[in-house]
Amino acid sequence: MLVMRLARVGKKNAPQFRIVIQEKSKAPSSSYIDNVGTYNPLTDPATITLKEDQIKAWIAKGCQPSNTVWNMLVEKGVVEGKKRKSVAIKKKKLTEEEKKAAQAKPASPETPTEKPEEKPAEEPKKEEKAEEEKKAE
Repeated sequence: MLVMRLARVGKKNAPQFRIVIQEKSKAPSSSYIDNVGTYNPLTDPATITLKEDQIKAWIAKGCQPSNTVWNMLVEKGVVEGKKRKSVAIKKKKLTEEEKKAAQAKPASPETPTEKPEEKPAEEPKKEEKAEEEKKAE
């Protein structure tokens, strides 16, 4: 399956990207089939250059753009549609206190760690006292 994605080509602390057509299983930095545009996020506003005719041809052939590339294409008016959510999920670094709390929690939340103390009911005691009084008479 072919995808249209960003491939970083810039130096350290100076990112620049190519919009490339690749096989989905390949790494973004590896070889690509076609270069259909560039993206420079450091300019104000960000510079996006697109080869619109090639992009439309690849999409017609079944190439799937990534969410970020899709949003760029919608913004530039190359394709019609709504923007997609492109959220990168970052792992949260746990503090030492949160790590200890996570380790202290039981594996299954259904098993309570502390059992509530049961107070003996007063009524059976009264019944026992009544039985003892009858026996004593």
